[in-house]
This record gives sequence, C-alpha cells and structure tokens, in this order.
Amino acid sequence: MLYIIAFIFGSIWGSFSNVCIHRIPKNMGIIKDRSICPNCQKMIKWYDNIPLLSFIILKAQCRNCSADISWNYFVVELIAAISFVIIFYFFGISLTTLLFFILSICFIVIFFIDLKHFIIPNEITYPLMVIGFLKSFDPNLNTNLFPNFLNSLIGGLFGFAIIWLIIFIYKKLRNKEGMGLGDAKLLSAMGFWFGWVSIPFIIFFSSAIALLSVIPDLIKNKKKLSSQIPFGPHLIIGNIIFITFVDQIKLFLI
Repeated sequence: MLYIIAFIFGSIWGSFSNVCIHRIPKNMGIIKDRSICPNCQKMIKWYDNIPLLSFIILKAQCRNCSADISWNYFVVELIAAISFVIIFYFFGISLTTLLFFILSICFIVIFFIDLKHFIIPNEITYPLMVIGFLKSFDPNLNTNLFPNFLNSLIGGLFGFAIIWLIIFIYKKLRNKEGMGLGDAKLLSAMGFWFGWVSIPFIIFFSSAIALLSVIPDLIKNKKKLSSQIPFGPHLIIGNIIFITFVDQIKLFLI
C-alpha cells in the first residue's frame, strides 16, 4: 500500500514537474494559471489533468480539439512515480527519503529543460545549493551518503570552481564559450549535497556518457566536436551513478 502511495505521490509531483518544464523557460507563472491546451487554448479540466491516467484515457489527444499530446508529459510523470517508489524502497519513511524526493524532482525538471532549451534555471539550482548545505548540519543523516557541513561547503565551491575553470581556459584557447555557468551551478549544488569527493566521479561519469552519446553522430558527421550539447542531463546521470555505487566507490578509496 505504501508503495502505491509513493507511486501516486510521485506521479502528482511529476505532473508539477511538467508545469515547471513548460513554464520556467518562458518566464511564466508556475501556479497562478490553470493549464491550457497549446493548440486550441482551452482550459484543461481537472479530470483531464490526472497524472498518467488522463493521458491513457484520452489516448494522448486533447478532448476539445483532438490535437496530439506530447509523450513527454507521460514520460516525466512515469519517471517521477518510479523514482519515488525506488527511493522509498531503499530509505523508507525518513528524512533521507524526503530529501531524495526533492532532489529527484529538481533533477527531472533540470534534465528536460536543459535537454530542450540548453539552459539550467537558477530557480532550481539555487534552492538545491541551499538545501544541500543546510542538511549537512544534521548529524543524524546517512553520513555515507551525505557529508558534514565542511565537506559540503568544500564540495559546493569545488564543483563551481572546476567548471568555471574549464569555461575560462576554453574561452582563452578558443575565444568562445565552451560550457555555461548553469553547469557550474548544477555541479556546485551536487557538491553541496554529496561533498567534494563526489565531484571527480560525477565529472568522469558524465563526461564518459556525454562522449558515448555523441560518438554515433560524430561518425555520421551529424555533429562536430565543437557542437553544442546540453551537459546538465549528463551531470545528472553521472550523479545518479555516483549515488548508486557510493558504497563501492568509498570502499575503493579506503
């Protein structure tokens, strides 16, 4: 029963994530306006806005104009729902679960915004930095996952500095921007959450995944090494890999 509740709760927050993904890049209000169909501009009724179910019942079409509804909405809600179930499975009813619920929703919003718009909104990264640092003062949290306040502070500064340094050196060498400060702020937030030791592993995992993802396009000449790619999603995947294998990583370092 608790897993079902976690799934439903996650799908609801997934629906909210969709609102953020759609509205933040357009500087629209997140909660003050009701959702409307982008095609016919008619307001979507509450019973047509039930996470996951409405998409299935309506067969991915608007009730009013029969315009296709993007599968992205369903995918985001499903990812959020499954994420909440997985988090609850590992951490049960705890503060750690609540923290990871927050982190997962923020990661989902950043992932899809950066993937489409090549931006990482400050509205998400700044609160993540604050939460990541404040939680480090709680000695009762899982110390294997979360650092103390000193390691958290060093991690936040280290994460920002290393991306800023890459940007600075690349601009000096190529006279153009290589990465954005949004990536630096995101990696800084990850450093605040998981400490300085996480930064090298997140960079390694994310860089490897980014390279593997563009190799097919490089071979087909669809992209060049200088082509712009959204790095935020790769940082997020790298961070998830670090969290998944944190025990093995720390055993390796001992």
